[in-house]
Amino acid sequence: MNDYSAALQAKREQLLETGVIMMDPAAVYVEEGVTVGAGTLLLPGTILRGKTVIGKNCCIGPQTMITDSTVEDGCTVNASQCEESVLRADCQIGPYTHIRPHCVVGEGSKIGAFVQLKNCNLGRGTKMAHLTYVGDSDVGEDCNFGCGTITCNYDGFHKHRTTIGSHVFVGCNTNFIAPVSVEDGAFIAAGTTVTEDVPGDALAIGRARQEMKAGWAGENRIRKGNG
Repeated sequence: MNDYSAALQAKREQLLETGVIMMDPAAVYVEEGVTVGAGTLLLPGTILRGKTVIGKNCCIGPQTMITDSTVEDGCTVNASQCEESVLRADCQIGPYTHIRPHCVVGEGSKIGAFVQLKNCNLGRGTKMAHLTYVGDSDVGEDCNFGCGTITCNYDGFHKHRTTIGSHVFVGCNTNFIAPVSVEDGAFIAAGTTVTEDVPGDALAIGRARQEMKAGWAGENRIRKGNG
């Protein structure tokens, strides 16, 4: 056994002695500077690096890498990556979430499949279930982001911030063209591109009105020889 393998084994044994649970210790990699609270379950494929701090009664993994981050008590991080960020207590992360550096995810938040966060602050209880990118943003409490939401934070030259208040509902396929602000209680209709600040409790809707052209599809098939 080389020195690196011996250090990994010693760290695993130390954590097991202090009440950390491992389904398969040989499939867990924890660096020396990491601390893990009692009652936390480390599933196979978990990699904890740097100065990471994991709280009590968490479930980490499978297939999760956390680097130089703080994960507070009661969090679940499933098949995801987290770098240089803070997850407050009782967050549910993943699967397939990427939390890039300089993020703070509020207590009880749910960040789901194929969501990426970067340099942002999320308030308590905010939910982003799937397929969303939020970067350079400040978001309040108890917001709900629909599938396909994007903060358009880069104009080709500079990064800009998006500010969203608390209790905001964001419909599916919304684009926020930063810099832009949305105040508390606003409702963003699905398919909207937000280019102007939205007042509190307002409805923002910005999409083309649907048109119906009767018979067009059949006529088009005939023109293309597929009728």
